[in-house]
Amino acid sequence: MRSFASIDELAGAVGETLGPGPWYPVDQRRVDLFADATDDHQWIHLDPQRAAAGPYGGTIAHGYLTLSLLPVLVGRLYRVAGVRMGVNYGLNRVRFPAPVRVGTSVRAVATVGQVDPIEGGAQLVTTVTVDSDAGGKLVCVAETVSRLYVGPPR
Repeated sequence: MRSFASIDELAGAVGETLGPGPWYPVDQRRVDLFADATDDHQWIHLDPQRAAAGPYGGTIAHGYLTLSLLPVLVGRLYRVAGVRMGVNYGLNRVRFPAPVRVGTSVRAVATVGQVDPIEGGAQLVTTVTVDSDAGGKLVCVAETVSRLYVGPPR
């Protein structure tokens, strides 16, 4: 976990890579709950028996589930003192080069790309890569845009 004393110190880290963070498990229960939350009940995610004969040899996490784990994965990489709130502002680019097999764990690495001032804080652009303990290709590559707000709430 990297600690920055301020947004200015974070801005000085542009180009630096943070991580990798700790492993985070992706189990069938999490995949099932995500399927229910999104109404995406495709068999490749939910039916271990059918998926065993499928292209990945078992069930896999939804790509968007992998993407939804970025806040927790990146949140284990760094902290910025004085930030009262961070929000996801968007994504510039996302790819899922390989699936996340259910029963594996994932972790993230983030490269600080850009820190620009905005009213009340800063906009942060990072390139986040996620790998799996199953090895092989990365399971997610995303350029994320976040907004970090400092000071007392308005």
